[in-house]
Amino acid sequence: MKILVTDPIAEEGLEILKSKKRCEVSIKTKLSPEELVSLIGDYEALIIRSETKVTKEVVEAGKKLKVIGRAGEGVDNIDLEAATKQGIIVMNTPGVNTISAAEHAISLLLSLSRNIPQANTSLKGGKWERGRFQGVEVYNKLLGIIGLGKVGRHVGKRAQGLGMKIIAYDPHISEEPLKKEGIELVDLKELFSRSDYITIHTPLSKETKHLIGEKEFHLMKEGVRIINCARGGIIDESALYKAIKSGKVAGAALDVFEKEPPLTSPLLSLKEIIVTPHLGASTQEAQEKVAKEIAGQVIDALSGKIVRNAVNIPSIDGDVLEKIQPYLSLSEGIGRLLGQVSPGRIQKIEASYSGEVLDYNLAPITISLLKGLLDAILHEPVNFVNALVVAKERGIEVIESKTSERGDLSNLITVLARTDQGEKLIAGTLLSKNEPRIVQIDEFRIDATPSGFMLICSNVDKPGVIGKIGTVLGKHKINIAALQYGRKDFGGQAIVVLNVDNTVPKKVLEELIKVKEITEAKLVKL
Repeated sequence: MKILVTDPIAEEGLEILKSKKRCEVSIKTKLSPEELVSLIGDYEALIIRSETKVTKEVVEAGKKLKVIGRAGEGVDNIDLEAATKQGIIVMNTPGVNTISAAEHAISLLLSLSRNIPQANTSLKGGKWERGRFQGVEVYNKLLGIIGLGKVGRHVGKRAQGLGMKIIAYDPHISEEPLKKEGIELVDLKELFSRSDYITIHTPLSKETKHLIGEKEFHLMKEGVRIINCARGGIIDESALYKAIKSGKVAGAALDVFEKEPPLTSPLLSLKEIIVTPHLGASTQEAQEKVAKEIAGQVIDALSGKIVRNAVNIPSIDGDVLEKIQPYLSLSEGIGRLLGQVSPGRIQKIEASYSGEVLDYNLAPITISLLKGLLDAILHEPVNFVNALVVAKERGIEVIESKTSERGDLSNLITVLARTDQGEKLIAGTLLSKNEPRIVQIDEFRIDATPSGFMLICSNVDKPGVIGKIGTVLGKHKINIAALQYGRKDFGGQAIVVLNVDNTVPKKVLEELIKVKEITEAKLVKL
């Protein structure tokens, strides 16, 4: 397994990669975009930090690429849409840098309040200017936190330890648990108007790009101080420059910038701003932890083990995965079967779940169903990562539903495929030992094992039909491993499902169709 590392990561992580006999590790930092595009085609995995930009061009050039590992939390330097479309797992290491990032934000808050960097530079320059660097206390001041993820929550706890009062904005968290922590949840407008300090801890996205601009600065208190250790681009830097020059903003502490490095930014000329070169996660402890974590995650993913912290597929805990795995296998088998027996072009998939399967997150099971379906009908690679994207591109509508009706089965997955030529329904269940079974095809109840080669014959229910099928298969030395027969009415339509030990050639299928009672014969490979 060839792994390319293009940003510096701690030696502890590299040692994990190098210790695996099946891994060949290449460390090539400071690559130009063109160099990365030319190299990436040889590798199954790419490990980066924040410096490498994984563009659409890089993704498309990575023909063998299976995993992109981000040693850190933010993935805004990766084209997620392109990676997902190509079936590449993108994973990060959330929470590993939490303490370091939170401590850096508090360090900047205190340094900003007491003018520590400016005073340090002045004294080292031979000056003793005590009066020039008078600061302000943070005690009893109001800190507004934008984003209450792990880092934002840790910053809040530490700020409370300094005697600060906390208000916060986060559209994805409920108010009740925050009250116990002494945090008041407010909207953005109120946060801007009340806060003495504002600290940002939210990802960069279309919604948060320039979240703080001229309009927002206008809403703020006179003399507000701002800290950003999250992502450059959340603050409109030209608007911040104007707000500082006007005196509206007393100061800002920035660890991140819209363009990095920001060597030509006019912000660097302002004495009211203190800056650090994206150091939020740059502690010895954090770098060791994040390097070891991403190394282990990438190796597991390449080895077909549990995929952890993937940002473009549903995350499944290891213990849950073990329990849900039989359902994933069953749903993929149903999908493969549907893909091979459904008439015409599939337009809609309706997946209904009942019984014990409802105890789990159904999203991975539905994705597994689509993976099996699409893999059976398409020539392009389809996997757990891109199945939903491929289905959408093909115009296949996917509907997921739950029902409390389980009948005589403890669990049931029922899938209806609607096509431009008709419908096909297949239902499956797990027996007591997690053995998968197909229990229904259209209106016919059966009990078939979804594995290997399956021969499915539609026929009229008349005596001797099974014997005629056996005669044809026997003549061509095709052994029958198991047989299931389903019918609704005596003498009406029926179905024969056979597990056979080897493939059934086209000429044998044509011979079966010539049997008077048989209307259709299809071979399915699962």
